[in-house]
Amino acid sequence: MAMSCDHPDLLPLEEALRRLWEALPAPHTAEVRADRDDPAMDRAAMDGVALRSGDGRAPRRILGTLFAGDDPAAFRVEPGTCVRIMTGAALPPGADAIVPVEQLSESEGAALVLVDPEPGDHVRPRGEQARAGDLLLPAGAPLTAAAMGLRAQVGLPVPGPVRLRVAVASTGDELVALPAAHQIRDSNGPMLAALAHALGADVLHRPSLPDDPAALAAALSAPDGTPILLTSGGVSMGEHDHLPSVLAGLGARILFHRIRLKPGKPMLAALLGDRLVLGLPGNPVSAYLNALLFLPVALARLQGLARPDPWRRGTLAARVKNKGDRPLLHPCRQRDGELHPLPSKGSGDLVTLAQADACAWIEPGGLEAGAKVRYLPVL
Repeated sequence: MAMSCDHPDLLPLEEALRRLWEALPAPHTAEVRADRDDPAMDRAAMDGVALRSGDGRAPRRILGTLFAGDDPAAFRVEPGTCVRIMTGAALPPGADAIVPVEQLSESEGAALVLVDPEPGDHVRPRGEQARAGDLLLPAGAPLTAAAMGLRAQVGLPVPGPVRLRVAVASTGDELVALPAAHQIRDSNGPMLAALAHALGADVLHRPSLPDDPAALAAALSAPDGTPILLTSGGVSMGEHDHLPSVLAGLGARILFHRIRLKPGKPMLAALLGDRLVLGLPGNPVSAYLNALLFLPVALARLQGLARPDPWRRGTLAARVKNKGDRPLLHPCRQRDGELHPLPSKGSGDLVTLAQADACAWIEPGGLEAGAKVRYLPVL
């Protein structure tokens, strides 16, 4: 029986993602407290008329109209009167309920109420969401879009949109623009640059990194102002795979090297000073999938956002084998609500990856048709 070449010390994917998340610094965010009651006054929850509920169904003379933002002191609701009011407008003095337009009729400037109003009907009472001084978000809360809106609502400065800059560099002396039969073009560089851009980063294209350790060390040490460097290749077990040892020699903190995933086992992450180096494998499918998994986490952490969940859920349309001990990300096409596996030739099969729009997570041993799986959308 053939034995697996996997090793028991390979790091599980979730542990690698956790290490990356916890190792990166997030921007400090101060706590958010309500600067006033929210809402600051009783407000209409629906379009209708503001009135005194105690007058029951008696006809009421319409005094005028209040729109959101109008000063409600322009009117005072007395017995036998009401005010047209729009959603979000503050209740005028004397009113304690809203009757929606659907429960009204109008005749000669008077509102005819078709229901028995009760105090508080369709009213958002003052302080319903928060009272002045209430803690709305603790310090360190992620800067989500909703959190940005909340900061604006209480009068705090709102950070402007930020696009982090990511440097991309392939490795290998075999990469040339006009390759002979024994050489190849650099496909990883453009692919990773496009992915980083799709994930919301600006991209700095760097020249390919050499296979010489001294030259590689000099290139890694050269400052370019980017907080993240994506490399591809040079992280496996070959004689020219110098990136791990060069990073260690430069004093980098190795967060992890080699994970339990197929393809993508040689994946490396390190902190070189205040820069994150994501050392992706050289095979294009491995490089793409590892970047798709790890780069969004790094970008979110450095921007103070919540940790992203890239996974979707779907159903396999056909059986997928997985003879190894590592989980497999298998390319698929989504059709008719199902994931249709594509015939893949492994981690170097960029053709199949380019034809896929999803990669399904296949546990060791494989999965049968109809199995529920999680998958990564291919961007």
